[in-house]
Amino acid sequence: MGLLSGTLAVTRFNVVVPPEGPDFERARFWAIEPGSEVRERMGFVPFELDAPYEAAKGRYVFRVRVDRIRPDATAVKERLRELIKTEMEATGKTFVGSKTRKKLRELAEAESASRQAPRTSIIEACIDGAILYVASTAKTWLGTVVTLLRQAGVEGDFKAPWLDEAPETDERSDVVLPKEPGQSVLGCRFLRALLDESDVMVEPEMGSVRLATREARVTLAGAVLHDLIRYLDEGAEILNAKIHVGPVMLRFDALSYRLSGMKLEPVKNEHWTIDLDQRLEQIAAIFETLDGKYAALRDKINAEGEPAVPTLAPADAGELPVTEGAAPWEE
Repeated sequence: MGLLSGTLAVTRFNVVVPPEGPDFERARFWAIEPGSEVRERMGFVPFELDAPYEAAKGRYVFRVRVDRIRPDATAVKERLRELIKTEMEATGKTFVGSKTRKKLRELAEAESASRQAPRTSIIEACIDGAILYVASTAKTWLGTVVTLLRQAGVEGDFKAPWLDEAPETDERSDVVLPKEPGQSVLGCRFLRALLDESDVMVEPEMGSVRLATREARVTLAGAVLHDLIRYLDEGAEILNAKIHVGPVMLRFDALSYRLSGMKLEPVKNEHWTIDLDQRLEQIAAIFETLDGKYAALRDKINAEGEPAVPTLAPADAGELPVTEGAAPWEE
């Protein structure tokens, strides 16, 4: 998935960009040379070959490329057996010690890596004024992008309504305890309130919802509305859900305010910069709609928030089976 693809995942950041713009050359991508002992390289590349990073005034568009070489596990295992056999024949011993085995494994991994081509991952992103859009919701990739941007002189932090403004309610919950930067239980309460809006609804047939109860995490799939209402009435917090916001279907990650599986209108023009303009307008419009609804529902969210002492279920609590809608006897 990327910024110009039909289905999009996106995370927003607030960023501070130097007046002269980011210095992408300080963290540019360099390919791994054949025969090199380097296993991983990452850095910036232009969005299109030989294209400038600055696509318009105050808009910087780029890709982060990550190349990794990972030895084939099966090949390493077989090669290690061969090396151990050769070692025992050479020494006349009937076993190989742990230190020698470790050295032989490292040799097998190095031999395998020297024959492996790098696996490439691409993460697309765009700085539009004071906002950074990253076409991913994966924690690893988001951290990679922010770290590289810091090397280029750009400081960034997650963007969400509860981060832009000081919350007016207690963010504690006896069901959910946010563990990552930018997360808040206010997002769960926002998603719950959002489902009461006339232009927002849960996907009715191929739905997917994840909730947190005091005992476990629960995943619902299919026609989820009946069971979703029941769990919410019992005090569960809704973590993420596949919803329709007007005509747009997306998965909303409530805790971190990230969007994925977002199906937007396809764009196809004579030049990729025009496609990018239209796609960013679509993305910004969805976030503006959600931001506006959060502002309108703030009082309702505050009224629902009640201080509570977190008494979370153990981290290893099991996840209940997927539920395909409600059973007939539960109707």
